[in-house]
Amino acid sequence: MGLECLCGVKIDAFSCMHQVMFEEQQGTIRGDLTYYADVCVTTLAASFLSLDFEDTETCGGKNSFLFVSNAITSVECDQQGQNCEVTVSGSGVVNNVQYPFTAVFVDQTPMANVDLVKSFVITGFFDQNGTVPVAQGSVQALGCE
Repeated sequence: MGLECLCGVKIDAFSCMHQVMFEEQQGTIRGDLTYYADVCVTTLAASFLSLDFEDTETCGGKNSFLFVSNAITSVECDQQGQNCEVTVSGSGVVNNVQYPFTAVFVDQTPMANVDLVKSFVITGFFDQNGTVPVAQGSVQALGCE
C-alpha cells in the first residue's frame, strides 16, 4: 500500500506551434512543447518534471532544448472552484547548466474541454509566454479534492 499524495501533479501533455521567449533573444520563437511530470509533495526527492521544446521556426531547430528537473523544492495545490491549480518550483538542467524554475498547471473540470499550463518559467533562460491549453486529462492534479 503506497503513500497518499496530499498535493501533486501528473502530466503527459503536448502543445504545438506555441510562441515562446528566450532570455537572450528579441521576440518570440514558435515551437512544440512536451511536458512530463510525476510530482508529489510527500516524495519530493523522487519527483520528476521535464519540458521538451522543439523549435519549428528556425533552420535546424537551433533553439530546441530539453529541461529536466534535478531538485523539486516546493509543490502547492490551490482549489479554485472545481479546478485545481498546482505550482511546482525547484531547479533543473538545460545543456549542463542549472536554472531555477516555476511552473503552474491547472487541472480543469471536464466541461472546460482543456487543461492548462498556466506558466512555465526557467529563470534566466526561457518563458513559455502565457497560458498553454493542453488536452483535457493530460494534467492530473492530486490532493485538491
